[in-house]
Amino acid sequence: MSYKDLISEKGLPSHVAIIMDGNGRWAKKRNKPRIFGHSAGVKSVKTVVEASREIGIKHLTLYTFSIENWKRPKDEVSSLMSLLVKTIKAYFDELHKNNIRVKVIGNYELLPEKIKKEVAYTQEISKNNTAMTLNIALSYGSQWEIADTARRISLEVLNGNIKPEEINTELFEKHLLTSHSPAPELLIRTSGEFRISNFLLYQLAYSEMYFTDTLWPDFNKEEFFKAIHYYQQRERRFGLTSEQLKNKPGK
Repeated sequence: MSYKDLISEKGLPSHVAIIMDGNGRWAKKRNKPRIFGHSAGVKSVKTVVEASREIGIKHLTLYTFSIENWKRPKDEVSSLMSLLVKTIKAYFDELHKNNIRVKVIGNYELLPEKIKKEVAYTQEISKNNTAMTLNIALSYGSQWEIADTARRISLEVLNGNIKPEEINTELFEKHLLTSHSPAPELLIRTSGEFRISNFLLYQLAYSEMYFTDTLWPDFNKEEFFKAIHYYQQRERRFGLTSEQLKNKPGK
């Protein structure tokens, strides 16, 4: 029996976020260069997007390239950027055909011009798609995002568009790069690491977290469905007691 058979349509997470880790180690085990692992990881991206569509996940966010990753060797960064352009061009038609909206979140200023152009084109063409939203965290760092959000809100205060007393969590969330998606209910991290690596720090406040030793290129549909099944076994209390949850209206 597959884990997919154990998943209930009721109680699916509307938003799943994934830290795709382990490409380099996967390649090293095969005595291959790191870019070989990144190329293999693209297949897992396609697999997870397809699996999400199959069971009805409406929002999927993939941690593709962090701000810290710019510190990696120049050859690796250059190869990653080339792979990214190639992947977007090769895979976008399929995403668009399947009515998937693509959003890229991150610090655009650090991206090469060719990437900026591909990102702009992809987002514009897919902006009205409604079946699913695929967020690609590219040149992304959550500490940077939070600081940048505070800066943009401060400018609106200075311009008289917002009063200081109007600033609350709801307003702050509307200014985050993920404002078009609900907060993730589930975070998945592959490769056996137990940290969130500057990823969606604000948005993950109440997310369930699932860690697996599986390296990203080996993360298949069954692994994904296993994570969803794990999520559905969790009791999400949001500060309440189990008794309070049972007595809530609609329970």
